[in-house]
Amino acid sequence: MTVVPNIDRRKYARLLAKAAPVVIEDEEDYERMLAQVEKLMKKTLSVEEDKLFDLMVTLIQDYENQHYQLKASTPRGILRELMEARSVTRGDISDLIGSKSHLAEILSGKRHISKTQAKKLATFFNVSVELFI
Repeated sequence: MTVVPNIDRRKYARLLAKAAPVVIEDEEDYERMLAQVEKLMKKTLSVEEDKLFDLMVTLIQDYENQHYQLKASTPRGILRELMEARSVTRGDISDLIGSKSHLAEILSGKRHISKTQAKKLATFFNVSVELFI
């Protein structure tokens, strides 16, 4: 049985008021929510911040599922689509892959994505690891 810590409803209400999470309807809302999630990712979260983070990630994922359907059917194609959709550069993820040359080989089809790389990419993009395997 997992113990769920109680959240301070006042703290959570203040966080909600400040973040103003909404169902994302346009790119402006999407970019604003992404920026807030990125800020939270850079810190150790309180229980209340963790709940807010989960809420915003869910809203972002819903928007992405509706507006960024992956057209690619291969792991390489999915990686390209995700990079383009989220404006991720090669420099942003080359360390995840191991090096810029390994990333270039993956993107050109000369190398496959390893299971370790797939796990790192899935965590980075917040998607299922199966997309890269």
